[in-house]
Amino acid sequence: MGRKHSYRTTVRWTGNTGSGTSGYRDYGRSHDVIGDGKPTLRASADPAFLGDAECWNPEEFLLASLSQCHMLTYLSVCARDGVRVTAYEDVATGVMEEAAGHSGRFTEVVLNPVVTVADAAMVERARAAHRDAHEACFIANSVNFPVLHQPTVRVG
Repeated sequence: MGRKHSYRTTVRWTGNTGSGTSGYRDYGRSHDVIGDGKPTLRASADPAFLGDAECWNPEEFLLASLSQCHMLTYLSVCARDGVRVTAYEDVATGVMEEAAGHSGRFTEVVLNPVVTVADAAMVERARAAHRDAHEACFIANSVNFPVLHQPTVRVG
């Protein structure tokens, strides 16, 4: 067994409008996501579930986690393999399907990284590094739905 890493966050509900959860429409979905020594993130539910569109929601956090993990792993793979990445941006998309009742699940996430490398000779290895990064990504390895990649590699 490998090394273990522990993490801790606090989620604090801030949406009590005075009567708690007296009814489904009677409380706010707002909450704070707190980490020791980190800025507090204002969060809510998706607007489809009576949340605040100006706040981050759990579905967006999931996409961001997958995108961040892939990027950080990808950059590590590239550094190891001599591929000099000079820019990276990913617009991740995901599909969540609701089932009867109040359950649902993500059925797919697509990462769309646009990577700029320093030299044309690095392009093929830069493309292949996405596969290696996906196989090593801790977060992608923790979910039970496909995480697909549609990378673009540029020279700049």
